[in-house]
Amino acid sequence: MKLIIKISVCLMLMMGLSVTLYAQSKQQAVKLILRSTPWTFTGGSALSTLSSKTRSAIFKSPSDSNSFTIKLLVNLKVGSANKTLIEIPEVLKVTMFQHDAKDRKRQNYPAYLLPDGSDPALEATLRLHSPTEPNGPRDMSVGIPLGMLEKLNGEHELVLHFSGVRWTLYVDNELLDNDFPIGYPKWGEQSTWSINPSVILKAEIFSPEMQPQRVALKKPRTLSEIQYWTPQGHNAWVGDVATFFHKGRYHLFYLFDRRGHASKFGKGGHYFEHLSTTDFKTWVEHDAATPVEKQWETLGTGTPFIFDNKLCISYGLHTTRIYPKEQTMLPLQWDYYNKHGITGAFRYDTIPGYPAGSTYSISEDGISNFKKSKILFHPCENPSVYTDPEGRLRMLANYGAKGTWESKSIDGGWQSVNPNFPPGGDCTFFFRWQNYDYVIGGFTGFWSKPAGATADKFVEGVKAGLDFYNGMNVPAVTEISNGRFLLAGWIPIAVWGGTLAIHEMVQAPDGRIGTKWMNEIIPAIEKERLLSKEIKKTSTFPTGSSSFLLTFDVEPGTELNGKLGALFLGADSEDHSSEVQISPKYKRAQYGNGQLQNFSGTEKSLREGGSPNSVRNYAIENLAGTDKPFKVRMIVKYDNKFGGSLIDTEIAGQRTMISFRPDLKVENLLLRSEKSVIKNVKIASLKN
Repeated sequence: MKLIIKISVCLMLMMGLSVTLYAQSKQQAVKLILRSTPWTFTGGSALSTLSSKTRSAIFKSPSDSNSFTIKLLVNLKVGSANKTLIEIPEVLKVTMFQHDAKDRKRQNYPAYLLPDGSDPALEATLRLHSPTEPNGPRDMSVGIPLGMLEKLNGEHELVLHFSGVRWTLYVDNELLDNDFPIGYPKWGEQSTWSINPSVILKAEIFSPEMQPQRVALKKPRTLSEIQYWTPQGHNAWVGDVATFFHKGRYHLFYLFDRRGHASKFGKGGHYFEHLSTTDFKTWVEHDAATPVEKQWETLGTGTPFIFDNKLCISYGLHTTRIYPKEQTMLPLQWDYYNKHGITGAFRYDTIPGYPAGSTYSISEDGISNFKKSKILFHPCENPSVYTDPEGRLRMLANYGAKGTWESKSIDGGWQSVNPNFPPGGDCTFFFRWQNYDYVIGGFTGFWSKPAGATADKFVEGVKAGLDFYNGMNVPAVTEISNGRFLLAGWIPIAVWGGTLAIHEMVQAPDGRIGTKWMNEIIPAIEKERLLSKEIKKTSTFPTGSSSFLLTFDVEPGTELNGKLGALFLGADSEDHSSEVQISPKYKRAQYGNGQLQNFSGTEKSLREGGSPNSVRNYAIENLAGTDKPFKVRMIVKYDNKFGGSLIDTEIAGQRTMISFRPDLKVENLLLRSEKSVIKNVKIASLKN
């Protein structure tokens, strides 16, 4: 199959009309209804209590596998740093210190600097002993930048909670950081603990744990954004996204990430959180679909699907990150497959060994309230389960297996129907759109074929430069109502993890796919203002805001031999700047390092060895709709949590590309053109 670039005039007119109608209408703001609430800890009898009168004590220790809770009443002061607040030797230490305001590794403490630029932090470090760590105990820290507290000076309640599965820090009834332990403290028969009375007013230790209880809110918490959203918290991010449309509701599952994959001692500690919407204007945050409930659990990507009329989500158990394969149930599953030619179904809570491989959860109400099946149905660790248009239950196997598999039931019985396609590796997804079938990988792979053709007719689009990778990592594709298709993924900011991004897809009659912004979720803006009716020479404008929507029209000229660039500059001018460059003649666009005097140098596309998934400098090629006048829209969003600016560009309503620029906070815009005309330059600050 040969994919060509030609887009029908009808499609161009429709998309142009869509953009015009949006510009003329007043957009309703998005609302995200959050699940988060305050928490309380009540009841229980303290093993030991410390105060300014009793600064240290000896108490009978909990058993090594016991849970515990420590409640602290602290008096914090600006400027107080480099202090030990509480210590239980060889078990626990709580400290305050001045963090390097430029160091965002792991905890991202610079997300909340004080007005003077300092970055005081508080950390609670627990020493854990685990049989998986031959080199001895390891320290696991949870902490916060103190600048995130609404009122730093004065009294605060801190709660340190170790459940065996979670190690969590609460401040003033809010959950502000957590991690997932591997192992337990070693207490000994008796323990000594002490406090710093200049900061700690009272300390109590409880074992077993005090169970946290949600505080019922009369009015739920809300946010006015979903595009470029991240979970609340200084170090909380969106990981791999999996989406599904069922009974008029769009479900978005994402792997919750803290520390850019550094949680659980670098094993990830991921699990699927869940959002949904029926109109894309009001979104609801549900309970986690696959919460971590055991120390061995860390999850990999999967897909939502319908089986037996029930909403399910498949996912992988990446237990081999923690335990050797020989200690997991993978050998058992492979032995069964090699003997029978199909996979078995193993109830992992009834047999020895650590669970690993493919499993799934089932929604009890068709919307949320997911319950783990505890059934292993395949040894691959990133299962992409789906029902194909012919009604067959299928799976694309990733990580630990490869190929296409088929079964009559989700619970085992899976047999390989195409062992070599897709070739495995990252997360692959199948979808059919009108007369074409597509398979897209998490970072690089993209294949397409006519819907009636056999699987051996899949053609790799990346080699032809016809892919639609736009900076989203591990993108998921879902058809919604009215035949529309959405592409959702995450934009890497914290190594592994970042912001949510959702774009709408467009399809040409020849099967070529592109992307555009989804009108319903475009961030709300303030009043738009005109910067220039026409750019006749290189022009510079103050943006007036570090987060804004920029739009302009381009007339490429009859010979299409020019190019244009939008250069985004911060206070340090060229340093950290970024240029969006568009070349109508070569049908290319790119992000590059900005230069005041010249266009940025040529970047590589994915076909040429570039890396869109790195969301720094890269090119896209084979643009559509740029041989005639077209519109460019750009959103620049700066956030202290990001530590830089995200730039999302839409070209001619048919291609998008996203970049993240660390340390860039835009103050000025420079527009330049070469044999192309830029007109109607407008800018509007984002409301959020």
